[in-house]
Amino acid sequence: MQIPGNRADGAQTRPAQSLARIISALGITADYRWAWDHYEEVVGTVARVTHAKRFLEIGGGRDPLFDAGELAAAGITLTVNDISASELARLPDSYHKAVFDVAGDISMRTDLHDQFDLIFSQMVFEHVSDGEKAWANVYDLLAPGGVALAFIPTLYALPFIANKLLPDAAARKIVQSLYRHRGEQTYPVFPARYSFAYASESKLKPMLAAIGYREMAALPFYGHEYYARFPLVRTIHRQFTALAKAKDWRVLASYAYIIVRK
Repeated sequence: MQIPGNRADGAQTRPAQSLARIISALGITADYRWAWDHYEEVVGTVARVTHAKRFLEIGGGRDPLFDAGELAAAGITLTVNDISASELARLPDSYHKAVFDVAGDISMRTDLHDQFDLIFSQMVFEHVSDGEKAWANVYDLLAPGGVALAFIPTLYALPFIANKLLPDAAARKIVQSLYRHRGEQTYPVFPARYSFAYASESKLKPMLAAIGYREMAALPFYGHEYYARFPLVRTIHRQFTALAKAKDWRVLASYAYIIVRK
């Protein structure tokens, strides 16, 4: 990440006036590998375009996206959130920490309301039981004009439909068998609920607008590494993915960046 710097003249800056300006700076390629490989860079670009100085990472736990020391050197404060105090306890004291459930009741956390220029998360919002409540809480946490970005898996990609329908224990075993690094002491597998986990703006916009967001956009990504293990299926999936991407069939996207502005 290229850390956003302070302006030489010391003038106060304000967030970008529209999401269109932010999105145009991202250079998005609608392939799932691009989404994973460039997420840190994307968050950095959003920060630079909006001149964000107060970051909140939702669900950062033991492994936040950025090093707090590097951000602090650029005049940026990073607060890492997690529902688990024990996860946050693994972090050095250089990080600001905030224990709360993003889809729970945060009315008592008035110290955090209207405090953040940029809120971001990666593979978190599909796990919350109430997506609408989570986005409402993010709205309360954002400063006026602030931007939030969530990187999520989306329905109705086949692997995620299966994950949603299977019992939690069965889904966890499948994920751990496919990805050996996923363990309780490394990267735990949490139950997935997929509440409002869509790449379709038509499904998301009414809910987000009712909360109060001025703008929103869903940036879809197509494809999934799961099929790489099955040669014949892999070939069919590659061809079908190319068609879905060309036609922008959002219902068949596998991942999305959901970006909103307060």
